[in-house]
Amino acid sequence: MKTIRIALDAMGGDHGPREILRGAWETLADYPDLEILLVGDSGQFEGCAHPRLKRIHAPEAVSMEEAPTRAILRKRTSSMVVAIEHVKEGLADAVISTGNTGAFMSAALLILGRIPSIERPAITAVLPSRKGPCILLDVGANADCKPSYLRQFAVMGSVYARKVLKVENPRVGLLNIGGEEGKGNELAQAAYALLKETPNIDFRGNVEGRELLEGTFDVVVTDGFVGNITLKSLEGCALFCGEVLREEIKRSGLRGMLGYALLNRCLKACVKRLDYTEYGGAPLLGINGICIVAHGSSKAPAIRHAVRVAYEAVKNQAIERVSEEIRLLAS
Repeated sequence: MKTIRIALDAMGGDHGPREILRGAWETLADYPDLEILLVGDSGQFEGCAHPRLKRIHAPEAVSMEEAPTRAILRKRTSSMVVAIEHVKEGLADAVISTGNTGAFMSAALLILGRIPSIERPAITAVLPSRKGPCILLDVGANADCKPSYLRQFAVMGSVYARKVLKVENPRVGLLNIGGEEGKGNELAQAAYALLKETPNIDFRGNVEGRELLEGTFDVVVTDGFVGNITLKSLEGCALFCGEVLREEIKRSGLRGMLGYALLNRCLKACVKRLDYTEYGGAPLLGINGICIVAHGSSKAPAIRHAVRVAYEAVKNQAIERVSEEIRLLAS
């Protein structure tokens, strides 16, 4: 049985390294063929002895506030850079970070490069929907896109949905201002025409913003500017709704508290369906290596799911499959 090695940047995010370490430790019980390389200040890893948990010392850390390119060039011994270099050198099969997304993207692109024939890599978000996870890409790597970029995003997203999320025939949509063909700006119209002619994807047409979480589509493509605004708007809406609910329960006094008690199980199930920790991390698709971005506020359960996503991507040869599909597209 081949050992799968995943490098984990232990110094990133809001809760590193404590929660990251706990999530790594718990994940090892799930996969007997998994080895985790815990990368960071080894002085903070005391008491974490496990035969499949290896400590890699990296004295520096990239903060969330640092400019991406400057951080990578100045901090070559940071936990983020050292973890990615382990993938480059073949010492790890995948890398996960909860740290500065821009820096992680820049470092991965600089160190690992792009998959051959990929024009631009994409940051991917896995969203909850009524019928299961929905992949949205790009959500921030490319503010300005060409139609060919969106076509490659659709191919990469479809491969990822099939191989990692186990969606048999992913339905692909183009985020747009209307459902009819011919809607949208020049980019959307040109991308629509390309997607219709793209082999090996099941393109179903335009997706309006209100349909994004309906579960009608498994992969939705857009440029990074629109994708990032969409993602942040969804996050803000979820937080707002939660705050309003809590305020109204308090305002209702005893009646509200009794209602909450009666609905507690349903509310917990609802929160679980919408919780980002259930979907693990966001893959950087198009990079020549498996790179997973976990949410900056990730605690142990989210780390555990992020490791699961990386493990499945390695097991199902996600990079090799993306490379094969893109090569067919280019030929």
